[in-house]
Parts: sequence; C-alpha cells; structure tokens
Amino acid sequence: MGKYFGTDGFRGEANVNLTADHAFKVGRFLGWYYTQLKRRSGSDEPAKIVIGKDTRRSSYMFEYSLVGGLVASGADAYMLHVTTTPSVAYVCRTESFDCGIMISASHNPYYDNGIKLINSFGEKMEESTINLVEAYLDGRLVAFGREWEELPLAKREQIGRTVDYVAGRNRYIGYLISLGLYSFKGVKVGLDCANGASWNIAKNVFDAMGAKTYVINAEPDGYNINEGAGSTHIEVLQKFVLDNGLDVGFAYDGDADRCLCVDEKGNVITGDHILYIYGKYMKERGKLLGNTVVTTVMSNFGLYKAFDELGIDYAKTAVGDKYVYEYMMQNGHRIGGEQSGHIIFSKYASTGDGILTALKMMEVMMAKKKTLSQLCEGLTIYPQVLKNVKVADKAAAQNDPDVQAAVAEVAAKLGDTGRILVRESGTEPKIRVMVEAESMEICQTLVDSVVDVIRKKGHAV
Repeated sequence: MGKYFGTDGFRGEANVNLTADHAFKVGRFLGWYYTQLKRRSGSDEPAKIVIGKDTRRSSYMFEYSLVGGLVASGADAYMLHVTTTPSVAYVCRTESFDCGIMISASHNPYYDNGIKLINSFGEKMEESTINLVEAYLDGRLVAFGREWEELPLAKREQIGRTVDYVAGRNRYIGYLISLGLYSFKGVKVGLDCANGASWNIAKNVFDAMGAKTYVINAEPDGYNINEGAGSTHIEVLQKFVLDNGLDVGFAYDGDADRCLCVDEKGNVITGDHILYIYGKYMKERGKLLGNTVVTTVMSNFGLYKAFDELGIDYAKTAVGDKYVYEYMMQNGHRIGGEQSGHIIFSKYASTGDGILTALKMMEVMMAKKKTLSQLCEGLTIYPQVLKNVKVADKAAAQNDPDVQAAVAEVAAKLGDTGRILVRESGTEPKIRVMVEAESMEICQTLVDSVVDVIRKKGHAV
C-alpha cells in the first residue's frame, strides 16, 4: 500500500485528507500519462478516460476536479454520472477506454469519499501506475526516463473535452439483463440500495427479469448514503423481507460492488454463504474450474468444513477483492470473494458486482427450485467475534513478541475446533483480532485475552 492509495483506492474525509486539489492532480497525471502512452505508440488520439460517481454530496466536487485535471492534460473525459463501480469496470473493458475512475468511499458514511482507479481491462489499477500517481502528488515524479517537476498543460486544439456518456451505463444494464437464464416472474424480491449508486440501476434489472420488485433506500439526498441502510445495516432489509412476505432480499453498499442477501425466513446470507451456494452449484454442473473457490483469510471456519465435505478445494488470500481477483487470474479460477459480499464471477466481470451477485443467487434458486434457506443447508457458520484496536503503529503491535505469544496460546487452545486471525487493517490504523469457535463465549474470552495484551503493551491509542 502507498501513502495515499490503500487496498481500495485513495480514501478519506472529503476536504480533510482527500481534497479537490488531490482530485485535480490525479486527473492531471492520468490525462497526461495516458496521452503520452498513446503518443509513444504512434497515436495522435487523446486518451479516453471514463468516470463514475456515487451519490455523496462531495462526489460532484471530485468529479469536476478530476475532469478539470484530465482535460487540462489533453484527455477526453467520459462521464457516466451516478453509477456503480462494476459498471465503470464493465465500460472500461468493453469500450476501449485507457482507464476508468470511480468516485466512492463504498460503505463509508457520506462525509468520506474516495478515488478508485481502474485499468483498461476493468481491473483495479496496477501498482506501478498508482506509484507514479503518488509520486506526482508528492512532487517527485520520474517517468519516461526523466524527472518532472510539473506536467505540461495541453493547449489550443490539444485541450480535452467532456462527453456525457450515460449510454455506457445503459449498456451495462443491458449486459446484466442479458445474463439472465430464467424469468423471475412471480418472485417477490426486496432490494436495499443503500441510497447509493445502485438506486437507479438495480430495480430496472429485476423488473426487466420479471420479478415483483420491492425497493427501499433508493432516495439519495447526498447525505443518506449507507445511513441505516444497505449491506452494512442488513437488519433493515431483514425486517422488510419479513414484514412484506418476500421470497428473498438483496442489500448493496454505496457503490454496489458488494451484496449481502436475506432469505425468506429473514436470515442473513453473507459472502461465505454465497460462495458455498454458487461453488456447490458450479461443481454439480462441472463448471468449477480447478475445483477451487477462492476466499480470503476472513472467511468462516465453517465454510472450509463444508467445502471439505463437498470435496471442493479452496484458496485463501489477503483481505481485499483485489487480491482475490489477482489469485483467480493467476490460477484460472472462476469464483472467489469475501465474507463482506464482494463476490467475483470472473467469467462475467472483472470486479465484485453486487447486482450480478444477486442475479446469480436468483439463478441457483430458479434452477434448483429451492429457497435461499434450503440452498444453505450443509453450511454451519461458526460464531465469530472481531475486535478492532486502534494502535499507534500497526506493524509494531502485530510483531510484538508478547502479542504473538498470546495469539499462539489461543491457537493452541482452539486446536481444530476454531481459529484465530490477527491482521492489520488495510485502510485504518487498526489491528483486527478475530476468533471463530464453537460458542460466542469462547470467542469473546479468547479475543479479549489478545486485545488485553495489545493494550497492556501500550500499543493501543
């Protein structure tokens, strides 16, 4: 991870540690860099860069700042307006864009925002390019064999233009609909759009598939994104499904790259449940390439036990859909994801896509003529306790010998009846301590034993 860009882009509180000036400079660099690459390949065409944003009040400010930087450097900026992260990735990989930008802080509150960079293949931007962006932000850029104190501005006919590109978003909607194998006619589906980017997309897709669609939290006002809504407040959808007698519910986060589900009984269906359901479905049809589902180290102990029972192999990556996708591409796997609901179906998308995930869950329900709760039979999720400890130095806390000894002691106590995981947050100054065991009481006691050592050693702030 760099100074500005973490595992999921450049994120911070708007105009505190992520400012309009940062956005302008990111635009300046990307517009210049990709135009230079074209010149060096013999093309006189300007770079084409596509931009989407979520519904935060500050997203407009960052959009205009990025666009200003892009066109000042000679690139053409194509504006999708309010749309989802996976739609930007889709447009990038299918319509010959040099790169894409998504303005979003995902599941964070409205006052935060972020800049996510996507390459021409619809994947998260490679580290080598992000390192150059960071170098430019810090005024020490070395690129194309020389040092740049400042980047040249485009002049006259070289100045870039903006293009209203809502048609790209509409093509993405059409693509999702085209993936449907079954009609959803007669199925009562609840959607919680988190007052975010999916508010004007998800219902259109489900309506087109024939579902009787019930939507909540689809009235964004710039401030209410993720506020008591969406995948981070799944209890709202649980109540909605039960109160309205719905067959299934799907909850998205602010930029709709993740999805959690609620079954007809009001139970939460996490990313681990989704990996179990679809991994099993793929294996049954001979579609599970490499007989492997890709997970992260945060996936539940019970998921691995269930996969063992089914004879399905699994891989574990670092936390972050970026790492899941990289592993999938390197090893030719078709499904992977996170407990949080970032699920990647690599045959259909290059990033997590909440609406696609919901469609895939519907596909299994329709194909097997089973409810979501029935599809989860055979999977037992172990109780889990996760505590986040704010620390002064993540590495120092993680590597403290006494902390490591406490972790080893817990692991020994659990044996093969559970597990402990202690890791550094990729986006915050925190150490995350997680235990899975046969009861909540055991989890709580063992997590506290490690957290107490972190505090006693003076790492907590």
